[in-house]
Amino acid sequence: MGIKLSLSLNSLIKTMHFAVVTIFMIVGIISCDNPNNIDPPPADIGFVPNEIIEAIPFEDLLELTQEKTFKYFWDFAEPISGLAREDSNRQNIITIGGSGFGIAALAVAVEREWISRDDAVNRMETILSFLEGAQTYHGAFSHWYDNAGNTIPFSTLDDGGDIVETALLIQGLLIARKYFSENNTKETEIRNRITKIWEGVEWTWYTQGQNKITWHWSPINNFDINLDVKGWNESLIVYVLAASSPTYPINNDVYKDGWTSNGNIINTGTFYDIYLPLGENFGGPLFFSHYSFIGINPTNLSDEYTNYFDQNRAHSLINYKHCVENPFGYDGYNDVSWGITASANYNGYSAHSPTNDLGVIAPTAALSSFPYTPLESKKALEHFYYNLNDNLWGEYGFYDAFSVHYNWYSDKYIAIDQGPILLMIENYRTQLLWNLFMQDHDIINGLTELGFNF
Repeated sequence: MGIKLSLSLNSLIKTMHFAVVTIFMIVGIISCDNPNNIDPPPADIGFVPNEIIEAIPFEDLLELTQEKTFKYFWDFAEPISGLAREDSNRQNIITIGGSGFGIAALAVAVEREWISRDDAVNRMETILSFLEGAQTYHGAFSHWYDNAGNTIPFSTLDDGGDIVETALLIQGLLIARKYFSENNTKETEIRNRITKIWEGVEWTWYTQGQNKITWHWSPINNFDINLDVKGWNESLIVYVLAASSPTYPINNDVYKDGWTSNGNIINTGTFYDIYLPLGENFGGPLFFSHYSFIGINPTNLSDEYTNYFDQNRAHSLINYKHCVENPFGYDGYNDVSWGITASANYNGYSAHSPTNDLGVIAPTAALSSFPYTPLESKKALEHFYYNLNDNLWGEYGFYDAFSVHYNWYSDKYIAIDQGPILLMIENYRTQLLWNLFMQDHDIINGLTELGFNF
């Protein structure tokens, strides 16, 4: 009996030892296929699902997206100038075009009670003091500055005035001039100071005496970059402001020859069964339909070439259809995940478009298109927020871009991408910025001079 019991115990021990060794062998095999050393879930609860994002009413989601995005321009602003940082990774570089978006955003923030009017006035005073002391080039501002107001060269030759960045700044300032309209000392002074900056821009200097506007000029490199501002792209605002200037206005010939190339901006092609009136085939990066239309209302804007709302809607729908049809077979492209424009990518940065498609979606593309594609943009917003929240949503709203195909998600924000999200959603909701800008008497004169109906 004792012998049998001893044998049984020995057999049991051997059996248990074999089982333990087998388990460790299996775990070892599994761990060899775990290069990221991801910890397994606790043994008794199974796999942990992704965090479930609580559903909120759609209007609340729009408001939340706008308010979080505004924080980039408010909480994250460069503290000495009050202006926008180029991006969240380069905090010592002030961007002038992105700052124009941030200035326009102040009106939205006050109206939606995210900040007080007094706080907005104080921020405007800080901004104007910086701009008044910054280096300018025949009234035009540089692309980049440090917080002492010195130009930071954007490239080897680009160390002076940038008329496109200047136009994006002035667009925001004119919106602010119209918004801060109360008859008190501070707001009157804000309007007067904006007017002085606006009237100091020498748009005609950047024509070089020809029927065109040149993008850059500096005292050292003159017009050596020799890049013309010509359509169709994001720069319609340059010619509208240049024609609207009460001090250095261009005439209609500069617009016709320079911007429209005597009508050669016309496309009239069909892409994904959508007629495109202007611009390059497939429309180009989607920011073409955003930057100039922070203030310019395309809804009833037309001329001999097109109705500009039709242009921007066609451009947006082509971009959407490209992502739905997905000719390059990228994972993560579909009817709720779309939008190709200039943005960060896994190799750095590129002006993405249907003809330069690298598998990268930028939330700014679809979300800034809300006025043109409200249903398609709504689906994208809900997908980005509810389904991609863990990877895409942060302190200042949606990160810049992502690629499901390459399993890459940006961890930064870029001012010129954040601004249009906030501002174009507001134009979709209330047309606030369109109404302010289009009521400016100088702008009315300029649009009339260029032959627009509006």
